[in-house]
Amino acid sequence: MFKKRIFVGFALFLGLMWICTLVSKSIYATKLPMVRTALMEEKYIEHRVEAEGIVVEGGKQAVTAVSGLRVKALNVHVGDRIEEGDLLFQIDLEDLKEIIKEKQTEIDKLSMQVGAILENQELARQKKEIQEARAREDYDTTARQKDTDIGRAADVYARAMEDLEDTDGLSEEDQRAREDALQSAAYQEADAMRERDKAMKDIQRNIEDIQFPEASDATLSVTQTEIARRKEDLSIYQKLLDEQGEVRAAAAGMITDIYVDAGDIIPEGAAMMMTDDAVPCQFKVILDQDQKKYVGFGDEVTVKLDGSRKELETEAAYFSESRTMPGSFETFIDLPENMGIPGLSGTLVRSERGEKYHTCVSPQVIYGSPEFNKYYVYVLREREGILGPEYYAEEVNVRVLDQNEDWAAISSPELDGESQIIVFSDKEFVKGDVVRWDK
Repeated sequence: MFKKRIFVGFALFLGLMWICTLVSKSIYATKLPMVRTALMEEKYIEHRVEAEGIVVEGGKQAVTAVSGLRVKALNVHVGDRIEEGDLLFQIDLEDLKEIIKEKQTEIDKLSMQVGAILENQELARQKKEIQEARAREDYDTTARQKDTDIGRAADVYARAMEDLEDTDGLSEEDQRAREDALQSAAYQEADAMRERDKAMKDIQRNIEDIQFPEASDATLSVTQTEIARRKEDLSIYQKLLDEQGEVRAAAAGMITDIYVDAGDIIPEGAAMMMTDDAVPCQFKVILDQDQKKYVGFGDEVTVKLDGSRKELETEAAYFSESRTMPGSFETFIDLPENMGIPGLSGTLVRSERGEKYHTCVSPQVIYGSPEFNKYYVYVLREREGILGPEYYAEEVNVRVLDQNEDWAAISSPELDGESQIIVFSDKEFVKGDVVRWDK
């Protein structure tokens, strides 16, 4: 009987201990994080890029006007759509008339200079003609005089020769005197001929000097060219005055930039810039470095403009690094004629199916530091604990092969197709913590 009581008591004790163990284990378990898991899946890592952009003009044309004039009134604003012949701005007519007057005065002064140059040239020509006529007259006079001198010397020489030939009754001394006289006459004739040659040569050279062309002087041609240029310049101002100082559009387009205002002086270069309707618009998009990985030269893209149901299927044909946003890239997509207007927003879309991976998980279950390229996931493992078998979270390092917003392909020698990746927990935990598995 006593043994029976002992056995019953022992059984009751064991039952009580079992109940206490169950209660303790239950209480312990309720404090553990509840986790859910998932196996790695087979997926294609598709990459989809959506980037906002804006329509810009395909080409620009400058609106120019005569610089230095004052603007009286501005008739357009940036963003205005204009047609050929529309009034853009007006010039101050009083200012224009004053400038025309000044330019005409400058032309008159130059014309007077040309008149003076031509008059001086005519006077110089007449003076030269007189000098040449006088030189020729001196030539003829000198020639006659020198010929006369030579004739007289020749006559003296002839008489001296006759005297020398008549030797009758002459003494030896007289004979020598006549020979000396003949020699002297010969010298005189030679001297006269030499003086004539020298005198004629000097006069001939003087004539040649007078006939020699004057030194080249470009003053006249330069002044005449300047007058022609200023007259052409004046005609532009006069034409503007005839048009009442109105500057109109030479073609249709949209005003994009204005560099003048009422009261301003028109600068050198463009007074305005406007789009060129002859050139179709472009769609400009700025891509960051991540987006640029999946949009390259020649890739097919889709462009959809706001407010339009029509989509454009085309190729990305141009890329350059952005000057305004370093590290980003600009691409310009040529739009068909009559598609889009500058300033209109839109979206560029590029989808790429990507590669197929057998080890894909949600990016949300991957932890780590992109800066150091170290990533890990939590995997559910089983081990023996104080209260029996238990589950715990193990940290496993992984390498991210590829990813998008929905899926990430990972790789690790510690993972296989049966690995339970922790995808949810109702409480925070760290590696090694015991958890409850919500199967």
